[in-house]
Order: sequence, then structure tokens, then C-alpha cells
Amino acid sequence: MENKNNYGGKREGAGRKPKAEEVALIERLSPLEPLAFAALEKGLANGDFKFTQLFYNYYAGKPRETKDITVSNEQPIFNIDLDEV
Repeated sequence: MENKNNYGGKREGAGRKPKAEEVALIERLSPLEPLAFAALEKGLANGDFKFTQLFYNYYAGKPRETKDITVSNEQPIFNIDLDEV
């Protein structure tokens, strides 16, 4: 008989991490917050674009991506020749 335990289901390690792991990571990173903020200030003061971009991505959110698409003429999907039918 085949191994039916391997059908379907999720991959090992897939999905969102448990909330407890997220909280633990935040607690470990919290002491570094003033240092990270100082580095951000230093990068902004130097005029480094990446620091400015990072700041505004978190401060105001990423801008919505839009694409302007223009179609000059219509292309038929199928070439149907009605004379051959």
C-alpha cells in the first residue's frame, strides 16, 4: 500500500510564523531601535537616497504601482478564414 500520509497538506516550515516567535523577535530587536534610528538619521543627513526611500516607505507607505498601457490597434486572437468552411 502507498504512503497516504504524504498526500496534500502543507510543506514543513510553510506559512506564517507563530505570533510568539514574532513577539520574541521584536523583543530582541527593541534594544537596537535607538541605534537603528540614529543610523537612519545619519543616512538621511548624508542625502543617501536609499535611506530616504526606506523612511518614506514606512512613514507614508509604498506608492501604488500603476502601469499606463496603450493599445495602438486591435490584434485578432485567432485567424479565421470563413471562405474555407
